[in-house]
Amino acid sequence: MTALRRFVKKEPVLVIAALAALVSCFFCPPDAAYLGYFDLRTLALLYALMVVVAGLRKAGLFDWLAAALCARAGSVRALGLVLVGLSFFSSMLVTNDVALLTFVPFAVVVLGMAHRKQDLIHIVVLQTVAANLGSMLTPVGNPQNLYLYSRYNLSMGDFFRITFPVWALSLLLIALASLVLSPQPLSVFLGEEPGLDRRQLLLYLALLAVCLLTVLRLIGWPVMLLAVLLCLLILDRKALLRADFMLLLTFVAFFLFSGNLARVDAVSRLLRRLLTGREYLTALLTSQVISNVPAALLLSGFTEQSRALLLGEVGDLGAEPENRTLDVHIRSLRMKLGEEGERIETIRGVGYRLRAGEEERA
Repeated sequence: MTALRRFVKKEPVLVIAALAALVSCFFCPPDAAYLGYFDLRTLALLYALMVVVAGLRKAGLFDWLAAALCARAGSVRALGLVLVGLSFFSSMLVTNDVALLTFVPFAVVVLGMAHRKQDLIHIVVLQTVAANLGSMLTPVGNPQNLYLYSRYNLSMGDFFRITFPVWALSLLLIALASLVLSPQPLSVFLGEEPGLDRRQLLLYLALLAVCLLTVLRLIGWPVMLLAVLLCLLILDRKALLRADFMLLLTFVAFFLFSGNLARVDAVSRLLRRLLTGREYLTALLTSQVISNVPAALLLSGFTEQSRALLLGEVGDLGAEPENRTLDVHIRSLRMKLGEEGERIETIRGVGYRLRAGEEERA
């Protein structure tokens, strides 16, 4: 029972989606039409991208890139811009979660070595916002973008025309927020340059190229999936398990639930009527309550307004129960800072604050 409670607490969206899918099956008993519910292209691409990005991270690419850029920062402000920029721009290709899991711990180490712990909270919050907003630009930046891009059969040009203006404004605002940091000169020595596994790096860069060609619809998704599976079975078998299978199961559950809802005529007509003319506002509010992935999966079945949904789902900044990215990284910071981490206080319903230290109070 304890293990079950832990699972429900860890994966609330999956549990809710699975229960909703199960209940919907009583209204639409399983039949051959179920096979048409699932967007296999999105599921295959999502899985392949997850294992490929995990491989690039394991090969040391992100650590090497971060160290090379930070070593050249000549001031506190420049260092902050580099750390925040890494999260913003990398998230466009490797997803927002991977960008944060890679560059937030790196920021903790670098700022500690530079004796600039007082800037840690400011920079980590900006990194979190930057990763979530930077990921909006491309179909592979986050799962809901990948799904909506496939669901509405958008071209890359159409997709960029929708997302680029908001992405550019976000970049400007994040850069301005980073300028608050001190212009004080700074020199950071990070020790030996992080190693690169060149063999793995070449393998995963090649597989990433195959995935991106599939996103561009130049390669069919079955060919892409087969290529990824065969290469990894031969060269890096353990990598096949480095995907977020709970996220994939969440997609499957929501495909089943929304597919069944669409077949209940009364419900389908009601939802379409409620959405008409309110697509953007509904997507915006729903994504803040149940987060972006389930919102996109649910709403897309009842509207053809792809632009409204994409803009409404912009920047994965949804509230509970799924989006706990900042909470995870705050816990990581507390552990890494040791006793100093106790200065990061949780303000329930508001957020976090950094309590003044003894020297600052004196």
